[in-house]
Amino acid sequence: MDSPRAPMPTREVTAVSRLLTLVGIVVVVAGLYFGRELLVPLALAVVFGFVLAPLVELVERCHLGRAPSVLVVLVMALAFSVAVGWGVAKQLIEVTVRLPDYKSNLHDKIEALRAPASGGLGKATATVNDLSKELPVASETAGTSNLGKNGQKGKEPIPVQVSAPPRTSQEYLRDVVGPLTGVVETAGIAVIFTLFILMKREDLRNRLLRLAGGGQLNMMTQALDDASKRLSRYLLLQFLVNAGYGVLFGLGVYLVGIPHPLLWVSLGCLLRFVPYIGSPVGAAFPMIMGLAVFPGWSQVALTFALFLFLEITTANVIEPWLYGAHVGVSSLAILIAAIFWGLLWGPVGLILSTPLTVCLILIGRYVPQLNFLEILLGDEPVLPPQEHFYQRFLALDEEEARNVAEKYLEKNSIENLYDSVLIPALSLAEKDRHMNALDETRANFIHQSTKELMEELYEVSLKAAGFGKVDSPVIPAAIPVPSGAIIVCIPARDEADEIVSTMVTQLLRHVGHNAEALPLGPRSTMLEQVEQLKAEQICVSALPPFAAGQAKSLCKQLRHRFPKTKIVLGLWGFPGGAAKAQERVGLSCADIIGTSLAQIVSLVGERNRSTSSPGYGVEPTQTSGKVATIQP
Repeated sequence: MDSPRAPMPTREVTAVSRLLTLVGIVVVVAGLYFGRELLVPLALAVVFGFVLAPLVELVERCHLGRAPSVLVVLVMALAFSVAVGWGVAKQLIEVTVRLPDYKSNLHDKIEALRAPASGGLGKATATVNDLSKELPVASETAGTSNLGKNGQKGKEPIPVQVSAPPRTSQEYLRDVVGPLTGVVETAGIAVIFTLFILMKREDLRNRLLRLAGGGQLNMMTQALDDASKRLSRYLLLQFLVNAGYGVLFGLGVYLVGIPHPLLWVSLGCLLRFVPYIGSPVGAAFPMIMGLAVFPGWSQVALTFALFLFLEITTANVIEPWLYGAHVGVSSLAILIAAIFWGLLWGPVGLILSTPLTVCLILIGRYVPQLNFLEILLGDEPVLPPQEHFYQRFLALDEEEARNVAEKYLEKNSIENLYDSVLIPALSLAEKDRHMNALDETRANFIHQSTKELMEELYEVSLKAAGFGKVDSPVIPAAIPVPSGAIIVCIPARDEADEIVSTMVTQLLRHVGHNAEALPLGPRSTMLEQVEQLKAEQICVSALPPFAAGQAKSLCKQLRHRFPKTKIVLGLWGFPGGAAKAQERVGLSCADIIGTSLAQIVSLVGERNRSTSSPGYGVEPTQTSGKVATIQP
């Protein structure tokens, strides 16, 4: 009997998985390229289906069946497309026929752009031109003299001209219609696919759900709903915006005086689907026409000004107002996607690049194995604020870390900033420090910078709320501790605990409590200071994962020395919440246990809310319904 095979090591399994993923990507890209004749019309049909589905639903509300509604919408869309295409083709042929008439005007413009002959550049250009004329003459003279030495008389070569036979009408028709055959064929297949997608869209949805399996119904339902809503809305609005842009641009060009406005309307609308370069290219064609038709430069300048006005207004005002400032795709991903799909599928790939990339992001969002697609292509922040904040401190970049905190504070309170950014960042630093992955220099830099940033942002938040300058919440060790304090916050173990202890004190003061934070020092010294303050409550600050044991030991000492004093323990960000934290330290360790600043401030406020002692030197001041401790 064969013995069972030993399982593969984790590293080998990971390497094999990555290799299979890479092979799968290569196979998919190759399939997209070699199967483009089928996939391009299918992709077009899917996009058309998303665009036309809302219109079909609108027609169905008029008590028409599914089939008549789909046919009505498709016939109207095809009629509109054929009418516009026919008009554009006529104007394009007219432009082509009249190109020889514009030759002299273009020649004059080119001559006007040349450098004057009197300048240094003009003289250099003239010299080069003279040399280029003299070199062939010198070469011909040298060849004639060599022949004379051999006793042979030079003879002029007889020019030979090869002329093509006259083309028949059938050949001319084939040359004109030939390139359009592929376009018409692709369009016809796309129309057929679109018809079936619109007719059977619920059946296709159910088949995709069945293909995902019964256990993936929730995930696939969310993915399909997200894709249908986002893509339908985005594509329809983008089509309307681009069509409006093209109409306004064509109307403006017509008022400027440049002929063939329908051609520029169509180019402006279609090319704007191409990211970044489409709009400038669409504006370049009528500008070239203005150069060719008119003797001056005013029409070109007016067309360029019109393009700038419409593009800036559309990109910065209309589009953000209609469908948001972004569509879920990063700017770099849009550019890369345009190049990628353009290389695979040509001009159609350029137009479809953004919708196809949005589909890939949605797939990556709901399929765990393809999550890298959302990370690489999406515009959501890759690093959460706390990791971004900590990473910039690791790079000793205090300025960017400050920007992260300030940006977060613009939309959140100072309490949320502490709970969601600063404390998790300090926890990450503590983990790295205890695993010897963080050197002493960076650890000191992180602690000192966090202290300075915390004090600065707290001052900013209080000024924004209408308060003045606040006292420092930390009692200097060299100064005698004043009496009359109610709540005392002490660190359990190290400097990170001291920093969070200062945060607790700030927030307690902010809601009107008389609170003080003790500096980190020997445990006996901190206990003596607590006794001098005659604290009614003692808040122990402990930052997991390594301070829980120290916090438990400190709480026991406090309980033994101050049996009538209420003890509050903050195990910041402890996994599992307050219940798990209580299991970790025991039921008799503290009267209140919390895992966030919001919990501690709320629980302490239920027990004790009072003003500071008159002899302490500070007093609570109320402004606009908020209380904070300020200097008189």
